[in-house]
Amino acid sequence: MEVSFKHQVGLVCVILLFPALCSCHEFVTNSRATYYSTPDCLGNPRGACGYGEYGRTINYGNVAAVSGLWRNGAGCGACYWVRCKVAKYCGNGVQVVATDYGAGDRTDFIMSKHAFSGLGRNPGASKELLKQGVVYISFKRVPCKYPGNIKLRVQESSKNPGYFAVVILNVNGVNDITAVEMCQRGQKRWEALRRAYGTVFDFANPPSGEIRLRFQVVYKYWLLPNTTIPANWKSGAIYDTKVQPHF
Repeated sequence: MEVSFKHQVGLVCVILLFPALCSCHEFVTNSRATYYSTPDCLGNPRGACGYGEYGRTINYGNVAAVSGLWRNGAGCGACYWVRCKVAKYCGNGVQVVATDYGAGDRTDFIMSKHAFSGLGRNPGASKELLKQGVVYISFKRVPCKYPGNIKLRVQESSKNPGYFAVVILNVNGVNDITAVEMCQRGQKRWEALRRAYGTVFDFANPPSGEIRLRFQVVYKYWLLPNTTIPANWKSGAIYDTKVQPHF
């Protein structure tokens, strides 16, 4: 059977476009999960992402430490939908946010107790899952839907003017911040910040005056906030960038 040139072109277009229509967050992965305990069953405020107290309560405390998904800290803040596979006890699953690094026994997630309990179909089932300690799961990455814009928090170790470190919060969608650069207002030269750990980027002896930052989103494009960090910045201060990634 002969295929017309027009149909051949159409078939080629479908083949070329199909990968673009599928993104990695659509794939489901099989793994295992366990949990850790804290006094309030929420997240660890000393997590390796550098979120501090924010990392304890983000996503209502449904958070997790990850290892293979860590990606040298670029995985911080990513959202995943996790379901367990014990049919008798497991429900529709729970969304968790990666806020820490942690490696377990063939596990991709070490979840807060609050998040792990969310795997159960009811309180009684959750109690049984907690008794098991480790469960088989399936998971996939899903878009994060944080309220508002990306926020910048000047990390507590910062000291004006000698040392500047910033934590990036509330990145929506399925997006990783892969690099951060700074520029003094009125200048054109951008300089790279170092990823100190997790989602903390720092710069020794930053320029005086107002600071502009820009973020590289999944190695694809630079996102420029619609605001600057004032010259009199202080540790712990939070600034609204007034932007979110395009997708």
